[in-house]
Amino acid sequence: MRSKLQQIGLVFVGLVAGVMLSLNFSAIAQKKNVAGPLPVEELRSFADVFSAIKQGYVEPVEDKLLITHAISGMLSNLDPHSAYLDADAFKDLQVSTQGEFGGLGIEVGMEDGLVKVVSPIEDTPAFRAGVKTGDLIYKLDDTPVKGMTLNDAVKKMRGKPKTSIKLTILRKGEAKPLEITLMRDIIKVQSVKSKMIEPGYGYLRVTQFQEESAPDVVKHLDKLFKAEVGKKEKDGGLKGLVLDLRNDPGGVLHGAIGVAAAFLPAGSVVVTTDGRIEDAKRKYTASSEDYLRNDGREDFIKKLPEGARTVPLVVLVNGGSASASEIVAGALQDHKRAVVMGTQTFGKGSVQTVLPLPGKSAIKLTTARYYTPNGHSIQAKGITPDIIVEETANGGSRERVREADLDRHLVNDKEGKDAEKAVPPKKEKVDKTVKPQDKDKSKDESHAVPFEPASKDDFQLTQAVNLLKGLNVINVIKR
Repeated sequence: MRSKLQQIGLVFVGLVAGVMLSLNFSAIAQKKNVAGPLPVEELRSFADVFSAIKQGYVEPVEDKLLITHAISGMLSNLDPHSAYLDADAFKDLQVSTQGEFGGLGIEVGMEDGLVKVVSPIEDTPAFRAGVKTGDLIYKLDDTPVKGMTLNDAVKKMRGKPKTSIKLTILRKGEAKPLEITLMRDIIKVQSVKSKMIEPGYGYLRVTQFQEESAPDVVKHLDKLFKAEVGKKEKDGGLKGLVLDLRNDPGGVLHGAIGVAAAFLPAGSVVVTTDGRIEDAKRKYTASSEDYLRNDGREDFIKKLPEGARTVPLVVLVNGGSASASEIVAGALQDHKRAVVMGTQTFGKGSVQTVLPLPGKSAIKLTTARYYTPNGHSIQAKGITPDIIVEETANGGSRERVREADLDRHLVNDKEGKDAEKAVPPKKEKVDKTVKPQDKDKSKDESHAVPFEPASKDDFQLTQAVNLLKGLNVINVIKR
């Protein structure tokens, strides 16, 4: 029996080696011979296990399923953001960048075998039902999540609109699991929103970076600036703008570059990336070749209203601001174009490349780290605001999962593990004019569900407008 397994194993080593050489992985590896020779001994062990399963497992298993699970296991054990995407997951990824997809509206990851909520997306079933960042999904309907891959869990959460699913959630601070029933829907994410807060002061929010986010930002800026045209001289002109990137989980890189280009001088460095292969070593600037990618579209920056690159600007961030939103905040901060206000960001400073495979599947592989224009790595650290303002007047903020909390996260190559231990400086009393009614608010107000940006209770936004007006800011920590 054993000799038969070994014979099959030797044949399989050759098969695996041939497959690996024929796939697109070699296109990456062959640049400067990064990969080196194939590890024959390790492949032989892999083949032995494959053969043992094929010959002796209690039930027959398809070859395709075994190989798929092997690929998935290789990727999922690298870092939290590398993954195998089957045909359905790859299609979902492509559709989601266009701003419309089916499901519940949750950005998720895995932790200790459970699905962890990174961020609920605004105006979705999950957001309206009160699902929170940091929630651990323990069951989907009556099926335990433990043992599922992330792709399997996501598949189960997706489904036809108007069908329901019950989530059993473990939440910090709750004595027992919570059960939340959600109705699936078509998720249409309006990535850019804007309004006039008061005469002279505009508000612009990006909820997620999609293909059309940057052109939409220019359209909204045009609307905000035109709203002030024709007013009396003493009231005229946009005196200040708040760019809200709170709870923005990121998205497409060129979308972030385009949004940054709307506020920075042409040609300014937005972000740099560095990895093992030559293609990963890049400098991205506020130029059409980087935010349009030579796709033949008209350059939307040409329609940018006069004053957009000089209007006083405050950028709001928090622990839910990740990846592309950190790129924008870091670029505006390094170029001293804006004051960044809020709380420490998520800390996702890595770049994922999607590599298509046969069968309409793909892998999402972490290929580089990214750096702010001044060369700072955000990985597992995040952006530290210029002015730290908590979410409520009593100094409370939601507890959020961050990159440094995820299993197998990449370390910060500039500062190492010490970056993850960095804590904000002690609070400094800058203003003592907090009204008594503010102090009497419940300690639990920072966990109000759901959080509504730009509402009358949005404390951080109020402080951002105060800063633009030159007034005192409450609950400040100096950077």
